[in-house]
Amino acid sequence: MEILSPAGNMAALIAAVRSGADAVYLGLKDFSARRNADNFDDDELREAIKYCRIRNVKVYVALNTMIKEGELPAAVKAANTAYNCGTDAFIVSDLGLISVLRERLPQAVLHASTQMTVHSPAALKPLKKLGIKRVVLAREMSREAIKEFCAAAAKEDIEVEVFVHGALCMCVSGQCLLSSVLGGRSGNRGLCAGPCRLEFSAKDSGRNDLSLKDLSLLSYLKELESFGVKSLKIEGRMKRPEYVAAATAACRSALCGQVDKNLESALKDVFSRSGFTDGYYTSRLGADMFGIRTKEDVLSAGDAFAFLHGLYKNERQSVGVRISADIKAGKPAVIKVSDNAGNLAAAAGDIPQAAKVKGTDEAAVKSALSKLGGTPYFANSIIVNIGDGLFINAAELNRLRRAAIGDLSEKRAAPRRAENISYEPTPLTVKAGAPEIYARFSAAEQIPDDTSGIDAVILPFECDFASVPGGVLKVAELPRYILDEAHVKSRLKELKSSGVTTAYCGNLAAIELSKEAGFKTIASNGLNCASSEGMSALKSFGVSEVILSTEVNLSDALKIGGAEKGVFAYGRLPLMLTRNCPVRNVKTCRECGKSGALRDRKGVLFPVVCREGYSEVLNSAPIYLGDKKSDLDGFDFLLFYFTDESKLKTREVLDGYALKKPADFPFTRGLYYRNLL
Repeated sequence: MEILSPAGNMAALIAAVRSGADAVYLGLKDFSARRNADNFDDDELREAIKYCRIRNVKVYVALNTMIKEGELPAAVKAANTAYNCGTDAFIVSDLGLISVLRERLPQAVLHASTQMTVHSPAALKPLKKLGIKRVVLAREMSREAIKEFCAAAAKEDIEVEVFVHGALCMCVSGQCLLSSVLGGRSGNRGLCAGPCRLEFSAKDSGRNDLSLKDLSLLSYLKELESFGVKSLKIEGRMKRPEYVAAATAACRSALCGQVDKNLESALKDVFSRSGFTDGYYTSRLGADMFGIRTKEDVLSAGDAFAFLHGLYKNERQSVGVRISADIKAGKPAVIKVSDNAGNLAAAAGDIPQAAKVKGTDEAAVKSALSKLGGTPYFANSIIVNIGDGLFINAAELNRLRRAAIGDLSEKRAAPRRAENISYEPTPLTVKAGAPEIYARFSAAEQIPDDTSGIDAVILPFECDFASVPGGVLKVAELPRYILDEAHVKSRLKELKSSGVTTAYCGNLAAIELSKEAGFKTIASNGLNCASSEGMSALKSFGVSEVILSTEVNLSDALKIGGAEKGVFAYGRLPLMLTRNCPVRNVKTCRECGKSGALRDRKGVLFPVVCREGYSEVLNSAPIYLGDKKSDLDGFDFLLFYFTDESKLKTREVLDGYALKKPADFPFTRGLYYRNLL
């Protein structure tokens, strides 16, 4: 299996390579999910790729942020430059960028980032259609789920990559809006401020109930190999080189059969949050998975740095070469060096002299040519052809060896690419017209008696749709995290037989399952669609309507086309999708009744709701745009997302929009009038 290490800068990249990485992943100055890392400009990227190519290490460039309509040309240009530098693959998440690269740069290898929230095998078909060659799985998956996914991926000829060490977000990747809503710094745009590490406590516990320990699956690498996992990924582009070296070396040690306990201890010391967890993998969820960075954790790090620096102090000789020497009378001495990639380098030197006393023998030449310390090379074989009675001094042999090795490195480093692609979006004329109203309810009991003005009713797919009034479109909301595809298929079959034929989907797997069941599909804002190209990609999967990302402001959203578009116009925005319930740390499910809450350090309450094996942390106040309704003209439909409102309240909200009334309750405008970073 491949060990894939993070590189936030050149120092970390060197640490990774020298500690045993088979591949590294890094970000550019823009469009990377770790924009706060040092990252690489064009010149630095060229040097990084050259360094890695010489050492037989692959480089994957992360272009894995949500990309807005106007940013696509710059993102495509960045990808073009990185490809020509010699990038081996791109880690991508934005459907619009994926579609453009698939069309304009089809030879580029694309890996689906964990930001795409892939956790269920049904997602594989749309991923293959997008040209994805590898998928990075969600970190919340159990060993059983990973095993099942790998079996399905093998049939689609898609590789699987799994995170095995590093920080764990509380939220499923790609579904977190906490940082953007609370602080204007979007995790989906690479600028997460990490507010989840602050105090968010259930039942005033004073705990950090959104902060998980770091992940470590070092004991399970051989098991992952047996499942068919191709790549073992280490998180940490914001971490120091010592951490990268320790994690890489620990993975290399584990793959060799046994985890080095001293290395594992040093890894814990250099960075952890009260230790490590394997809770998702082993299905042992709960309070033991939670932890914070303590003062003791920080103090223990200092002692580990000196030891860990020794892991990457010297070159790792990992590239085998064949060396030959041809030393004949009357001809310049020639040293040739070749590798397994077909590269051949040579250096010619002085004409050997006739020996005055004793000639240079084969052993002496081999000794000189085998001195490859300080380089990434080691000699697989050395063949010497030297005439009798000839002399060539050691200094000349050393010079020729260095020259040939240098020439080989230059040949190995050459990217040999020259593509020139660009992209310009097609201007869209914003259409006029009043949008339809789609109302999502947590339960049928919230549906008002008077449903006038409502064009579609959306209910969680486990609800009873029999009580939904006639005259409106009935829409089933599929789980945002799918734990059991068979259950989803069975329920869709039941719903279809009862007359429900439209599904509301928050991930690619849900879209595929709905399509297979013959349902019309509406894509939710969980797909993070922010461009016309992204809309077109979803439409190619059979999606008819798309709710745009809530991280796009209204004026930009109105200029997006490609499919019928909607906007999240009212409701408590789900800020986090979690597999580990934060309330369960202090309350049982019976005590909670699926309606818990978290309180932040300022005393603000954030409701927590559960369904189908996952939880959602909702915003403290609902989005309200009723008095700004004129700004919503041009959208095809508006989504009203009712969570804890009463039947009376749902009607009041709908009437407030119809009459363009100001709100008489605490509310937020969301991010619709801000230019999000």
